[in-house]
Amino acid sequence: MAAGPATYWAPGTQILWRYRENAGEHFHIARPVTVVRDDEELLAVWMAPGTECVKPVLADGTPVHLEPLETRYTKPRAVQRDRWFGTGVLKLARPGDPWSVWLFWDPGWRFKNWYVNLERPLARWAGGVDSVDYFLDISVNPDRSWHWRDEDEFAQAQRDGLMNASTAERVRAAGQAAVAAIDAWGPPFSDGWPHWRPDPSWTVPSLPEDWDRTPAHVSS
Repeated sequence: MAAGPATYWAPGTQILWRYRENAGEHFHIARPVTVVRDDEELLAVWMAPGTECVKPVLADGTPVHLEPLETRYTKPRAVQRDRWFGTGVLKLARPGDPWSVWLFWDPGWRFKNWYVNLERPLARWAGGVDSVDYFLDISVNPDRSWHWRDEDEFAQAQRDGLMNASTAERVRAAGQAAVAAIDAWGPPFSDGWPHWRPDPSWTVPSLPEDWDRTPAHVSS
């Protein structure tokens, strides 16, 4: 895994995109990705099909999404290595924004949708970026229509103490700001990313053994 430069990563650099637990300091999601673009306006990365990742599971190995919502966030958890199946994902994040925008394709590069992931603004370190996911998301269709996603999980996380009222209020405000950006159809939606394709020379990044190390963050 490349360490990366002190300022911006060059295209083709392999880094980690990670999320911390909502009620703790441990990382429970880690995804090796390849840098597409990195500058003062945008970080764009590609998660290739078949990438080995880390994801949260229940302590007995049950996938989180199979657990009823009422107990989904209260049962003991562990992490598990797995692979990203299906098509790859392009992730776009503007510095300081409390969300990232993901692009999904169906097989054959038929563009499927944008996905606005509400999260803590990315914190950069030498080997990648870290955040905290805030449950609530927005799905944006190719025709520019949109709808909220995971409002039930957002509400349950508050009931279970994973998010206090002030944080939830900030997340809702961030969601409304994201909706305004969608309605205005500015960057990154207007930038032609659905037509982007990865460099065929890129290899699939490997998940490092020390994927959960806690680095000193250099910027947010």
